[in-house]
Amino acid sequence: MTTDMMAITIAQPGGPEVLTAAQVAVPEPAHGQVRIKVAYAGVNRPDALQRAGLYNPPKGASPLPGLEAAGTISAIGPGVTDWAVGDTVCALLPGGGYAQEVVTPAAHCLPVPEGLTLKQAACLPETFFTVWSNVFVRGGLKAGERVLIHGGSSGIGTTAIQLAHAFGARVFTTAGSDAKCAVCRDLGAEIAVNYREDDFVEVMKAHGGAHLILDMVGGDYLPRNVRALADDGRLVQIAFLQGPKVELNFAQVMMRRLTITGSTLRPQSDLAKAAIAADLRQHVWPLLASGRVAPVMDQTFDLADAAAAHARMESSEHIGKIVLKVG
Repeated sequence: MTTDMMAITIAQPGGPEVLTAAQVAVPEPAHGQVRIKVAYAGVNRPDALQRAGLYNPPKGASPLPGLEAAGTISAIGPGVTDWAVGDTVCALLPGGGYAQEVVTPAAHCLPVPEGLTLKQAACLPETFFTVWSNVFVRGGLKAGERVLIHGGSSGIGTTAIQLAHAFGARVFTTAGSDAKCAVCRDLGAEIAVNYREDDFVEVMKAHGGAHLILDMVGGDYLPRNVRALADDGRLVQIAFLQGPKVELNFAQVMMRRLTITGSTLRPQSDLAKAAIAADLRQHVWPLLASGRVAPVMDQTFDLADAAAAHARMESSEHIGKIVLKVG
């Protein structure tokens, strides 16, 4: 085992160009952790926020970007009994995925679903952990309910549409072009609203309002989301692409008994993430193995081209997931 590996570091806060290839020390798994030889790493919006200096890693986490990966376990730490060296896994990471080797809690690893490649599996953890915990656990989505998913062509959006549809919800979504809307409908959306041409508030009101809205836009979407909800509806906020501050009339929240909640995944405890992993393995991994749900892939970049991958993501031209080829 060599002591150094190639990784992508953040030279300083800034744009994609600050992502720099470097040789760094290979991490050693601590108690309850495994080390994974990375084949592919997923690219996500939080990676770009970290690169820009807006999303610091939790205490003790790797300073390298990368929150999900798939590959082969190359070492196990003390106390690990569920996995062995040589097992192929995909995993949620506290950081460090843009590298040849990464460590993560063993309980945050999942088997590669039957029939999926390592490249596809690298797209699963961050988005599926996020969607499951926010749409189904925090948001409480039930069969027959109307759910509005913003950013339907994103990695989160394509995942949320498929899972909501698979579990019997009526799915509405927004996207920024007719082509993206067509993809969303193919994935299970009943109605896809091109937000550049139509008002999602009026569309939802015409259908009785949304029982649940999943939003990562924020900004002026917040008061519009409130208007788009049905009475007793729930809004789950997971990001703020347009900013977290807005003026909102809370009288509507009170009079119509609305619930506004939200979460971020990375700061949650290891135990909380392990519980999400167990839920996914039981309820969602069979859907992936059967082909009822599948990751939507955009482009693959070599690890050394991480800056180009970030530029692609921030252009918002992508549909589905962007991955880095590492191994």
